[in-house]
Amino acid sequence: MAGEKKKHFKMTPQRMAILKYLENNKDHPSALDIYTFVSKTFPTMSLATVYNTLKALKDLRDIRELFIDSDKSRFDPDTADHNHLICIRCRRIVDIQEGFGLSIPENERQGFEIIGNHVDFYGTCPSCNKGERADKAS
Repeated sequence: MAGEKKKHFKMTPQRMAILKYLENNKDHPSALDIYTFVSKTFPTMSLATVYNTLKALKDLRDIRELFIDSDKSRFDPDTADHNHLICIRCRRIVDIQEGFGLSIPENERQGFEIIGNHVDFYGTCPSCNKGERADKAS
């Protein structure tokens, strides 16, 4: 962490545990997922601590909040530009590192200054497909 904002990010044992859980985590966990895991080590920690830590990390741009799941926000510690595959059944999210050279024609921008894009692909993952085939065989 660098910069003035990061000086105000107090590093507590709970925040360290949250950061450790997020480090290289490819599961795109929700706040509740993080809380459930970290509270095993810190049973007195509140869900509010997780939310506050996630907000601080998001403000510092150390994580990205994903609004892919309509039931809950998911969090991605990989802040590099990338896209996602999303299973419409189990809600599994997989990173796609490949970029896509998308652009919006000038006449469609409506005055927006484009700073980036994110592409989500929806389908069913191999586990859900395997279950579907088993259901069809019955």
